[in-house]
Amino acid sequence: MIIPGRALPAILLAAALGAAGPTQAQDSFGGTRSSSPANQAPSTAQPQRQVAPAPRQDTSPTAQAERQDLGVAPKRELHTGAMHGPTPSSIPGGQVITTQGLMALVSGKQAPFLLLDILGGPQMIPGAQLAVPAAQPGSFNDATQQQFGQFLQQATQGNKEVALVLYCQSRECWMSYNAALRAINLGYRNVLWYRGGIEAWQAAGQPLQ
Repeated sequence: MIIPGRALPAILLAAALGAAGPTQAQDSFGGTRSSSPANQAPSTAQPQRQVAPAPRQDTSPTAQAERQDLGVAPKRELHTGAMHGPTPSSIPGGQVITTQGLMALVSGKQAPFLLLDILGGPQMIPGAQLAVPAAQPGSFNDATQQQFGQFLQQATQGNKEVALVLYCQSRECWMSYNAALRAINLGYRNVLWYRGGIEAWQAAGQPLQ
């Protein structure tokens, strides 16, 4: 379900989490939050580590299309060109998650995660929180980075083991790539880039709000 290569860390697969409650109605960085988050960060700053089996890799045709190599090399610097165009098939310091992997994460409710919408369009994946400004080019020590760090610090309650799932339009959208790089450079260890984005989610017949 998670690609490429390395298995998702045990904390993401096995950390127990209770039922999610309502979030705050407004946040200073990303805008209005969803009232029905897919999951929440744990209430303790010390994540529970347990041994869990490695997930099976998603080899479906849909997943293959989502991770298709479009001939763009991955890079560690923020993208400064047009935000809509072919993207890399991997991201340094993070992992790519497919639609099937995200569906399993959302439905399983076995691990703490935050689903972040970097597109800001009229529709979004249920449970997502807006974090559109994190798409901005710049540097990893600019004001956007500082504000994004404060937002994530509050949203994760300081736990950098919490999985962050970031998405935008499709595999031809750099906005979530930039946001994922910013999260990686803030020290978050489970950054999952949903490269297929809202188009792949909708194509799979999944609901939007």
